[in-house]
Amino acid sequence: MKATMLHGARDIRFEAVAVPSIEKPTDAVIRIAATCVCGSDLWPYRGIQPLAQPTRMGHEYCGEVVEVGSAVTTVKPGQFVIGSFFASDGTCPNCLAGYQSSCVHRELVGNAQAGMLRVPLADGTLVATPEMPPASMIPDLLTLSDVMGTGWFAAEAAEVAPAKTVVVVGDGAVGLLAVLSAKLKGAERIIAMSGHPTRQTLAREFGATDIVAERGEAGIARVMELTDGVGADCVLECVGTQGSFTQAIGCTRKGGHMSFVGVPHGVSLDGAALFFAHIHLHGGPAPVRRFLPDLIDLVWTGKIHPGKVFDLELPLEQVAEAYRAMDERRAIKALLRP
Repeated sequence: MKATMLHGARDIRFEAVAVPSIEKPTDAVIRIAATCVCGSDLWPYRGIQPLAQPTRMGHEYCGEVVEVGSAVTTVKPGQFVIGSFFASDGTCPNCLAGYQSSCVHRELVGNAQAGMLRVPLADGTLVATPEMPPASMIPDLLTLSDVMGTGWFAAEAAEVAPAKTVVVVGDGAVGLLAVLSAKLKGAERIIAMSGHPTRQTLAREFGATDIVAERGEAGIARVMELTDGVGADCVLECVGTQGSFTQAIGCTRKGGHMSFVGVPHGVSLDGAALFFAHIHLHGGPAPVRRFLPDLIDLVWTGKIHPGKVFDLELPLEQVAEAYRAMDERRAIKALLRP
């Protein structure tokens, strides 16, 4: 079969690789129905996160189980499943506390931009849908593997609740789905920070009440103007840069909650400034597995359509164009079908 390989900065190739098979009794092998390019894939693509060797790409996936190991009991061949970007056993103390992405036995599921995928620790990682979904539902289900689950965690970690004012920093797929998550959690006011008209439109559709196009100190000043000089109760940082962190902290009211779910690159925090900011911080890699059952139900019953973040769909063999489109911000998120 063929799969996506990153050979160096902006050097994506679609190359022959071995077909995955069961390696351990806890494995499953699935046939990919759809995968996609993540914003975090752009860090190594741009050369910001150097690679030691050509590397398989992709960590978002859904598809049909074709084979399971002898120890797997919760999924079986023929079922449609979604899983997290980190495999987890579901039984360690961190998993039981709801932080499966920090499972003591976690493994990165990092070869998903391909036609087939081996998923370790299948019992603790994969969740089956009630039955085989229609093709039209697959984009919505695919988002649950990462971006919708991460947006949901951003809202949960920032303690979004009814009557709260929320700021979302970042207008990529995670940021837009953080807006949707805040709306689902009952936020009274949702301020989306975005300078891109098409993304602003989708943010409004997902529930944003206000748009702030300014960045940095100007963005903070605008949020303060909108909140009578107080700041937001909940701020969701969905980018992972120094600028986005600084902006998020500056928008949070005293005693407020800030979540951070963007993979950090080049971020450092001033201890004294953070001390006097007087805010709660909670973030990290989203424990997507914790949320999968509830999010699958929301999609299955038609209550949410997070797949609207996919504004480009291509066959998997055109994966290089998918990366280019996202790198050049011609697409919010690119869906790939084998």
